[in-house]
Amino acid sequence: MGVADVVVVVSAAVLIAGLGWFFFGPRRARAARLEGGVQRAEVTVRGGYSPNVIKVRQGVPVELVFDRQESGECTSRVVFPDLRVSAGLPAYARTAVRLRPSDTGSFGFTCGMNMIHGTLLVEPDGGQETDAGPDGGRPAARTAGPVDSEATAAQAEAADAAERAAEIADLTRRVAVGALLTLPVVFAVMAHELFGADWVPGWLLNHWLQLALITPVMFYTGRPIHSTGWLALKHRGAEMNSLITLGTSAAYGYSLLVTLAPGLLPEEVREVYFEAVGVILTLILLGRLLEARAKAGTGEAIRALLGLRARTARVLRDGAETEIPVEDVAVGDEVVIRPGEKVPVDAEVLSGSSAVDEAMVTGEPMPVGKRAGDTVIGATVNGTGSLRVRASKVGADTVLAQIIRMVRAAQASKAPIQRLADAVSGYFVPVVIAIAVVTFAVWFTVGPAPALTLALVSAVAVLIIACPCALGLATPLSVMVGTGKGAQAGILIRSAEALETAHKLDTVVFDKTGTVTAGKPVLTDVRTADGLDETELLTLVVAAEELSEHPLAAAIVAGARERGLTWTTAGDFDSVTGQGVRATVDGHAVLVGTARLLDDAGIDTSVLAPIAADLSAQGKTSVLAAVDGRPAGVLAVADTVKDDSAAAIAALHRLGLEVAVITGDNADTAAAIARQVGVRRVLAEVLPEHKADEIRRLQREGRTVGMVGDGINDAPALAAADVGLAIGTGTDVAIEAADITLISGSLTGVVTAIQLSRATMRNIRQNLFFALVYNAVGIPLAAGALYPLWGIRLSPMVAAAAMALSSLSVVTNASRLRRWGPATSSAPATVEPVEPMVESAAQRQSDDNPTVDPVCGMSVDPAAAAARRDTATGSYFFCSAPCASAFDDDPDSYRTSTTSDTHDGGGPQ
Repeated sequence: MGVADVVVVVSAAVLIAGLGWFFFGPRRARAARLEGGVQRAEVTVRGGYSPNVIKVRQGVPVELVFDRQESGECTSRVVFPDLRVSAGLPAYARTAVRLRPSDTGSFGFTCGMNMIHGTLLVEPDGGQETDAGPDGGRPAARTAGPVDSEATAAQAEAADAAERAAEIADLTRRVAVGALLTLPVVFAVMAHELFGADWVPGWLLNHWLQLALITPVMFYTGRPIHSTGWLALKHRGAEMNSLITLGTSAAYGYSLLVTLAPGLLPEEVREVYFEAVGVILTLILLGRLLEARAKAGTGEAIRALLGLRARTARVLRDGAETEIPVEDVAVGDEVVIRPGEKVPVDAEVLSGSSAVDEAMVTGEPMPVGKRAGDTVIGATVNGTGSLRVRASKVGADTVLAQIIRMVRAAQASKAPIQRLADAVSGYFVPVVIAIAVVTFAVWFTVGPAPALTLALVSAVAVLIIACPCALGLATPLSVMVGTGKGAQAGILIRSAEALETAHKLDTVVFDKTGTVTAGKPVLTDVRTADGLDETELLTLVVAAEELSEHPLAAAIVAGARERGLTWTTAGDFDSVTGQGVRATVDGHAVLVGTARLLDDAGIDTSVLAPIAADLSAQGKTSVLAAVDGRPAGVLAVADTVKDDSAAAIAALHRLGLEVAVITGDNADTAAAIARQVGVRRVLAEVLPEHKADEIRRLQREGRTVGMVGDGINDAPALAAADVGLAIGTGTDVAIEAADITLISGSLTGVVTAIQLSRATMRNIRQNLFFALVYNAVGIPLAAGALYPLWGIRLSPMVAAAAMALSSLSVVTNASRLRRWGPATSSAPATVEPVEPMVESAAQRQSDDNPTVDPVCGMSVDPAAAAARRDTATGSYFFCSAPCASAFDDDPDSYRTSTTSDTHDGGGPQ
C-alpha cells in the first residue's frame, strides 16, 4: 500500500468520524420567548428548519412563525404528527402556527414529504428560560393550524394548488433546458463508446464545448436540487437533494479540473463526466415533475369536499328573500331552499317536504325524505320540493367543516408503521455518505487501474442511487389517500393510528339499541281475542294510549297513524304508574298495560298469556288489552332491527371477524335479536357502566376489539376498545370518544372501514417494500459489489434513472388507492340460522375469579389458554390440547360437572 493509499484510508476514517459528529452530535435548542402569555418563536424554512430544536413550556400557548424563504413541494406544509396539527406554508411568506402543548416530551415536526425534521421540546412549567426581544418589524404572519371552517380550508387548498401549479411549470422549464443541452453531449459520448471515433465529429467531444453545454444544466436545471441540498447540510441535516448535490458536484468538479488543468492529473485518469452530470440532474427533475403531477391527485378528497359547499344562501330578512354569501349566514336565520339547490348550512326544517340527496356527506346513495322537525346537512342537495329551514350550525360548526377538520387532522397524524420508515430515514443519508466514502477508499486502494476513476464513479453512483425520498413518502401518501377515500364514503377516521389498527381487528362488538336496532320502539304485532278484529282492537287501544306519555304508548300511536286509522278522544283517562292506563272509549271500558293491571281488575289473562310468551320469545315487549272486563288481545312493541344490520354482520363474518352484541336487555330478548342478525355471541344484562369492563375482558382473551356504539353510555366502551366506531347519528360524546365515525349510521360503514384499513395497510407495505428493497439492492450494486465477479459497474446515469423511478413508483402505487372501492359480495343477505351463545350476568365471572379447565381443574388464563371451545352454554378454556380432546370426546359430562361452578370460578366464560 502506497503513501497515497494510506492518506486516502486515514482521510476516509477521519471523514466518517466527522460525519457522525456532524449529523448526530448535540444541537443547541432555541427557547421560545414569552410575550403576553404566549410563547413565540420564529423558524426559517429554507432547505431545513432553523432553528430545528425549540424549547417551550407545558400548558402555555405556543405561536411558531414559519418564515418560508423558498418554493417547491417539499416544504409547502408543516406537520406535527403527535399533536395532529397540519398547516400549509405559502412560498416566501410568514405563517403562524398555534399550538397548546398539554404534555411534556419531545414532539417532532416535519415537512409534508417527511424529508426535513424539527423537534419541539415541551418542558414542565417553570423549567424553561425565555429569550427576550420583539420581532424587529418583520411583516405580519398569517395564522394557520387546524382548519377552522370550509372557507379557511378552501383558502389553504387554493394556496397549495397555486404553488403546486407553479412548481410544475418551473420544473417543466428546467427539464426542457436540461434535455436540450444534455442530448448532444450524451449522443457524442455514447456514439463514441459504441461505434468509435469515426461516428462522432471531434468538436462534439471537445471538453470545452461539453463544459459550455453542461454548466447551464448544472446551475440552472439543477438549482432547486443544489440550493436545498447545500442548505440541508448547512443545517446539519441531509436528504435526497444533499446526496444528489454531493454526487453531481463531485463529478462536475472533477470534470472541470480535467478541462481547466489536465496537467495536474495522470493521463490515464483525464476523463470527464459532463454527460453524467447532465443526465443525472435532468432525469432527477423529470422524475420530480412526474411525481408532482401524480401527487396532485392524492389530495382530491379534500378538494372534492370543499367543492361541495354552497357559495350563497337565500335568507329571509325583513320579510324579503335576500341572497347573501354563505359565510354571512348566522345561527337562527331562516333560509329558503328551492328544488335542486344545495343546502347552505346545517339547519332544522320549519316547513315544506322534500327528498334530500346526502350521498356526498354520508355515502348513502338513496335520498332521505325531510319534513318539518327534521334536520338537513349543509352541502347536501335538495330534491324536487321546497324547504324553509332555520340555521342551527354555521361556519366551523357545520358537519362539512368538522369532516374537513377531521380528515386534515388524520392526514397530519402518523401511523405506527411509519416509525420504521422514520427510524431508517433518520440514519439513512449519513450512512449512505459514509458508504460512499468507504467505496471511494476501497476502490482507490485495491481497485484496478485507473483506480481514481473507478473510485470516483462508484462513490458518485452510491450517492445518486440512494433514495430516502421513497421512504419518506411511503406512508404519508397512502394515509392521505385512505382517509380521503373514507371521508368520501361517509367514514371519518380520526387518526392514522386508527386507520392502521382497524386492519388488525378480529372481534367487533355492537351495542344493540340504536346500533343493531333502530333505537326507537315500533308497533309490530296486534293479536286479538274475544272476537275483535285487529282494526277494532287497535282503534280502542290507541284512543286510550294517546293521552299517555310512555314510550310504548307513543309507539302504538305512531303505528296506528301509519295504518291510517282514526279514533275518538277517550274519557275518564287514568294512568297507573308502572302498569298501564284505563279509559272509556266510545262507551267501552278499556284497560291497556301489564298482566298485573288486568289481574288487579279481576280479568282472567290465561288466554292472553301464551300469546304474550310467544311474542316475548321473539324479543318483543307485550302490551295486554281488555275491553269491557274481558281479555281482548295483545299488542307487541319492539325495537326493530335496522335494514342493513344482518347484511353488515354477514359481511364481517366473511371477512373472518367474530361479531358479538352487547346489551342491557335480558338474555331472551338479546338472543332473539341475535338470531335475527346472525350473531353467535351475546353479552346480555350488561349495565351501562360495565360495558367498558366487558371490552377489556375480551381484550384479556387476546382479542383485538372494535366497539360500535351510539349513546353516551357507550363512550367509555368506545374509548376502551382498540378501535371505537361511533354511529354518526348518535351523540356528540360518543363521536368524540370514537376513533372512527360513521356519518350515515349504517352498519355497512363498519365493513367499509375495515376493508379500507386493510387496503391502505396493504398499499403502505407495498410502498415500503419498493423503497427498502430498492435501496437494499441498489446501493451495493452502485458500490461495485458485482464488479469483482462479473465486471458489472453501475453508471451514475443509470443510478439517476433508477432513483427517479423509485420515488415515482411509490407515488404511483399510493395513487392506485384512489381507485379503491368497498368490495361487494353477491352472496345473499339472508341470515344463517344460528343459536346464539348468550352470556348473562349470572354466567359471567368477575375478573378476580380464575377460569378453570373443566377437565383437569387447573386455573387457566383465557388469553394464554392452549385451547378454547365455544358452546351453547358458554366458552371453555383448557390448559393443554389433551384436556381439550377429552372435553371433545364427552362434552356433556364436563358441562354438567361445571354447572354448579359457574359462579365461583369454574365452567364457561
